Amino acid sequence: MGDERKADLSFGDYDHIEVTLSSYTNEMTSSANETSASAEPSGLFKVLAATAAVLLIGLVFGASLWVLTAIVAAAVVVLNQFLAKTWATATIATRVSKNQELHVGESFAVELTIKNTSRIPVVWLLVEDLVPRWTTIHDPPTLEIEGDRVGVMLLWGGQTRKVSYTVRCNRRGYFQIGPTVLETGDVMGLYRRYRVGTQPQYMTVLPKVMTLDGYDIASPRPMGEIRMRDNVFEDPTRLRGIRQWQPGDPMRRVHWSATARTGILHSKVYEPTSIAGATLVLDLHVDTNPSHNEPVRTDLAITAAASIASALMEQSQPFAMVTNGRDAADRIRIDGWKGDHRVREQAKRSAQMTDKNDRLRPVIVDAGRGPAHFQKLRTQLARLERSDGMSLAQLLIEAESRISSETTLLAIFQQPTPETIAMLVSFARRGKAVAAIINTLDANEYGQAAGPLIAANIPTIHLADDRSIRDVCRASTGSLRSA
Repeated sequence: MGDERKADLSFGDYDHIEVTLSSYTNEMTSSANETSASAEPSGLFKVLAATAAVLLIGLVFGASLWVLTAIVAAAVVVLNQFLAKTWATATIATRVSKNQELHVGESFAVELTIKNTSRIPVVWLLVEDLVPRWTTIHDPPTLEIEGDRVGVMLLWGGQTRKVSYTVRCNRRGYFQIGPTVLETGDVMGLYRRYRVGTQPQYMTVLPKVMTLDGYDIASPRPMGEIRMRDNVFEDPTRLRGIRQWQPGDPMRRVHWSATARTGILHSKVYEPTSIAGATLVLDLHVDTNPSHNEPVRTDLAITAAASIASALMEQSQPFAMVTNGRDAADRIRIDGWKGDHRVREQAKRSAQMTDKNDRLRPVIVDAGRGPAHFQKLRTQLARLERSDGMSLAQLLIEAESRISSETTLLAIFQQPTPETIAMLVSFARRGKAVAAIINTLDANEYGQAAGPLIAANIPTIHLADDRSIRDVCRASTGSLRSA
């Protein structure tokens, strides 16, 4: 059945070929009892039956031309089917480049090798390395392609050819490059074969980190030293009392005056303190992050979060992150890369990343310190995307138990809803240190959003553009002092 449909099509009727192959594929996959093995004999049987009928007519009526026509037609069909199948299975694509982690503005090279493993020349082979379409439609594009990722080539027996191009990363994100779709067929266009030839590779482009101006660790800002309930650290500048020396006490803690008076070693006891740090709460819900602001405002919020975390890391302060955004790695389809002979568009659809927003649980990076923890948080920020799964108010309710009570809750959002404001005010009234960074360019929008928070003595910071990121700590210092 499949062979008969293909035999009626010309090489140039490309769209009709795809529709025919699509219907053929759907019929084959919808039948639970039929297999691909049983479909080939059915089509071949019809070709043989038609050839036999022509031969019989020629023998009965003594028409030698009919006999010759039947033989030639059968030979052409069989030969073209053999060539299409051989060329499709003999070509192997290999990806040389691997997964990488890059910074904004950097470029990386993609290299593919295409080899003909048979002795029969492959007359034509179309090679296309897939790149997400949405990354190439902005101005400037998210991924800027330099070179050809699509090519048509002739491969002699045992020959190897290369396809290479360069990708420049203009903004942060998590991107799938590939897999490679191979297309070939017979010289007459009777048969087409499509194959997903290589595994894809994944690029993580880290967000920018900006140096914050006016960062004073002693100032009363959302990140600083505060009194704590738990004895995480002891502040040597705050003497609480003295006690008798105990084994294990360092000599620098010996209180020499008390020791001289009593003749017994005594040690100093310091006031317990801790460095507060911050828990970054990032709102990426599609309703409060409208599409007409994208991707500028989302990238600005993520850059601000990464810059604040970097500043906290340099001061050895703890930092964490909670967000309702979606991890791009969650929507990568990982099955069906190799060995698929299918319709081209179907192969491309199944090979690309899905785009459904269905995250119903928060992305959380627990509190920690140091460069390794910062790199983990920065990588997670690079992969974040907007989602419609959970609002910011729902996020605060869901993740409240995971938000450290010893860190400042630093919320970053564009358009606060009444529920969000109520949750932040509730946190503040329960003794939680809360600050808000409002990500908007319009000063009037900032005033409307900040009004209820300022009335509740919650410090607010205006995040207007890249330049304002550098002043975020200075601005928050002033806000806290005025509060």
